[in-house]
Amino acid sequence: MVFTSVAELTAALAGVATIDHDRLTVSAAPSGDLVDRLAHTAALGATPEIKGTARWVILHLAAAQGIRFASIHDLYMAMGRGEAGGFTVPAINVRMMAYDTGRAVIRAAKGLDAGAFLLEIARSEIGYTEQRPHEYAAIMAAAALREGFRGPLFLQGDHVQVALKKYLSPDRDKELETLRGLIREEIAAGFYNIDIDTSTLVDLDKPTLAEQQAVNCALAADFTAFIRRHEPKGVTVSVGGEIGEVGGKNSDVHELHAFMQGYNQALAAKGKGLIGISKISVQTGTAHGGFVGPDGKVKSDVKIDLDTLQELSRLARDEYGLAGAVQHGASTLSAEAFDAFPRVGACEIHLATNFQNMVYDHPAFPAALKAEMIAWVREHAQEEKKATDTDEQFIYKARKKAIGPFKAQAWNLPAEVRAAIGATLEQQFAFLMGKLRINGTAGVVARFAGTPGPVLGLDAARLAAAGTITLEERKAEGLSD
Repeated sequence: MVFTSVAELTAALAGVATIDHDRLTVSAAPSGDLVDRLAHTAALGATPEIKGTARWVILHLAAAQGIRFASIHDLYMAMGRGEAGGFTVPAINVRMMAYDTGRAVIRAAKGLDAGAFLLEIARSEIGYTEQRPHEYAAIMAAAALREGFRGPLFLQGDHVQVALKKYLSPDRDKELETLRGLIREEIAAGFYNIDIDTSTLVDLDKPTLAEQQAVNCALAADFTAFIRRHEPKGVTVSVGGEIGEVGGKNSDVHELHAFMQGYNQALAAKGKGLIGISKISVQTGTAHGGFVGPDGKVKSDVKIDLDTLQELSRLARDEYGLAGAVQHGASTLSAEAFDAFPRVGACEIHLATNFQNMVYDHPAFPAALKAEMIAWVREHAQEEKKATDTDEQFIYKARKKAIGPFKAQAWNLPAEVRAAIGATLEQQFAFLMGKLRINGTAGVVARFAGTPGPVLGLDAARLAAAGTITLEERKAEGLSD
């Protein structure tokens, strides 16, 4: 499946595209088999040269079919003005079997004529799934190309999050520079939607709301200004802010006012006319990865404070012109919960863990491979285990750490296994998209989608493909939904 050399890859493009040094000319749409091979090479190729070349080819073939990375900012601003709405945009974290999962997302969206959806990966997920931004971007583009999708793709950097322990340590400057480096990498890869999460630095021990949110406001503004300096010409990256740690105390209108006032003041001090955030993440009663019982089963009957979500969404739109409030940690909620989000005006909802669960627990997923992955977790992921965890809780929470080490095995499962898992995922994605009312949103996306970003050059693609996942990234603590 994987191309072993650039010469072999180039020969396989005959009749589809020609490569002349760093230029690629597309003459025909690629076959499904060719896209499959390019995707596998982009993720699993033996060298940066072959991986980078495959990614570069994918992006150009996709662009020729009208598939380009874009920002959702203009659509969100239209939602803030009341010119669009009535739906909640799902932000889907693709962790496991990324190509097959991405294809399932695209099939579901295409079947519903949906365009308002985000494909995202969090800072922590990059490490344990072993998917750097450039790889993730190429694989999502390949999935869209393989399934005949047309239109903009919205890639999002989820939870670009400051680690509290590092911020409070002598490594503060290193932590902040690491985040700036990640933002540069994500923008270069086509992630024109970035969620800044400095809510970890909210200090509830301070006497006033303004003081509690002060560091959150200042750093969110600093990162926003940094993004504005690095976004491509003609592209306004959609930036998200966050006012409360998901899994902590529920947010309220006073906190939203305190954050927005402090953030807007801090951003104005960074430069005249800088464009701010387009949405605001709040806490309404959920937790990342869900609430897990002693038996390792996730609880789906979590009570969400929908009144708060509605009030904060309305306030964000009416007072600050944002698209609304964002709901995190929702994928493990009961099926009946999802139609409530568009009803109360939530602009975006983050979905991740349950899709990973569906792969692990699918009857077609090989029992022997699952057992091998769990054994790996017991040996290599003990840092995930809390003193109060049962063994079942530990395995449920830590098994995500096996996704990267076993990436090749999962990607190379027999075609019939991957097809069965993909069909189940597609059904779930379609169900959720329907509940969130994004069916038929391709038209409003076409109306409000911003200018697509540039297609990556060959040298840049190969250089990015040389990036590795560090041990620190594999062990990183952080949030993902």
